[in-house]
Amino acid sequence: MKNLVIDIGNSRVKSALFEKHSLVGDHYFSTLEEAVDFWQVMDFQHCLVSSVRFSEVELKEKLPFGFTFLTHDTPTPLINGYSTPRTLGLDRLAAAVGAWKLAGEKPVLAIDMGSCITYELVDDLGVYRGGAISPGMQMRAKAMSHFTAKLPEISLLPPPESDLGDSTLSCMKVGIWSGVRFEMEGFIASYRLKIPEISIYICGGDSQSFESLAKDHIFVVPNLVLHGLNCILNHNVE
Repeated sequence: MKNLVIDIGNSRVKSALFEKHSLVGDHYFSTLEEAVDFWQVMDFQHCLVSSVRFSEVELKEKLPFGFTFLTHDTPTPLINGYSTPRTLGLDRLAAAVGAWKLAGEKPVLAIDMGSCITYELVDDLGVYRGGAISPGMQMRAKAMSHFTAKLPEISLLPPPESDLGDSTLSCMKVGIWSGVRFEMEGFIASYRLKIPEISIYICGGDSQSFESLAKDHIFVVPNLVLHGLNCILNHNVE
């Protein structure tokens, strides 16, 4: 059984082809039109679409094949313990599902490093418990420039070579890079006090810059949300 899963974000379109639970390949597109040209010649049996840009009605006019549209009412293999479940971003939920599945349906913390950094905790009973949301790296850089009179906009690359800046620009860069790393390490340590056997999965646009964190039970999986979407699709097909 081949599944096509599609994640339509504000700036990019991402998709992946799975054979049941195994990833065959993932793909990234600048426009939906470019993606449709690619998808319509693919061989797949089931399709799940998550979109923040288009409604289900709009996509039915744009996509030349049938699909399931992800909503807050779509069943998932996790129990949603969020106190405001309909405010939970579906990409956050998909990241949690993907991490939980890759961890062998055991406790996980999914960290998604996008515009914001989100932390999603799933406990040993398969209950999504929530987590935290903090500013992403680009947001931190822009905030320092925007909310001060003299701090400039900076480029985040290349990463700093140490945790000690020796100029205003390098101090800003160190503050962002090291601040994010220490934040992540702090959340990981805090959640491990609650659930010692927890595994950590890191994804998102900035995740590969933090591969140095990858060690025992910490994994960098950039396409984690796509894995989660496939898990949700399999759950509904089965």
